[in-house]
Amino acid sequence: MQESTKLIAIVGGSGAGKTWLARHLEQELEPTASCLSLDDFYRDHSQLPARDRAFLNFDHPEAIDWERFAAALQDCRAGRATHLPRYDFATHTRVPPDVLFLPSSVVIVEGLWLLVHTQVRTLFDFSIYLECPQELRLDRRLKRDVVERGRDPLTIQQQFWRDVAPMHDHFVAPQSSAADIILNQPTQGEIQNLAATIRLLLWEKSALQTANFPSSPNDITRTATFATIASAAKTTTTSLPYSA
Repeated sequence: MQESTKLIAIVGGSGAGKTWLARHLEQELEPTASCLSLDDFYRDHSQLPARDRAFLNFDHPEAIDWERFAAALQDCRAGRATHLPRYDFATHTRVPPDVLFLPSSVVIVEGLWLLVHTQVRTLFDFSIYLECPQELRLDRRLKRDVVERGRDPLTIQQQFWRDVAPMHDHFVAPQSSAADIILNQPTQGEIQNLAATIRLLLWEKSALQTANFPSSPNDITRTATFATIASAAKTTTTSLPYSA
C-alpha cells in the first residue's frame, strides 16, 4: 500500500487533450504514476428509456456522482485500493463489475470539472488547466465520439452547440483561474519539464513531512521554489460558478 499518494488534476474542455496529457505524464513519471478519469463517475441512467437518455445534459457538473468520486480520491490520498465504476457512453449506463484501482505514488486525474467543487479541489496537490481552441476541440470530439462511442456526427455537432459550448463557458473555462498552471497544447519538452515540476512537488512535500512541518494540499505549489519552476503557478482562492 502506498502512503501519502499525491493527486494531480488535469482540467480542460471536451477535446482539449486531457487524456493525452495524462497518459504522457504517466509515461514520464512511470513507474510511480497511474491515471484516473472523472468520466468513469457519470451517473447511471439505466432506469430511463434509451430514447430519453440522449436528451440529458451530460455537460453539467451534476451529471457526475460527486460523492462516490470524492470517496475514491480520499482512498487514493490515503494509499488505499478503491473500486471504480465503469461507464458506457454508448448507452449512458454503468457496466458491472467495478474495477479495483491500486493508487501509485502519483495519481493523475483528468476531467472536465475537477476544480469546481471546493471539497474536491482541495484534495489535489497540483492542478493543470489545458487550453485549447473551440474549433479544435469540436474536431477532436467528432472523431472520438464517432469511433469510440458509435455516435452520429450530426448529433455530436448538435449537442456541442446546444450543451457543450455554453457549459464550457459557464463551468469549465472559469477553472483556469483556480489552476496552478495553464498549458496550451504542450510540447514533449514542456511535458518533461512538467514531470520534473511534479517530482519537485513530491520531494518538497516529503521533506516537509519528514521535518514535521504543517502541510496541506496546494501549500507547496505556492512556495517560491516551486513558483520559479512553474512560472505560471497561481493560488486557488478564486470563486467559481457552482462551487460547493
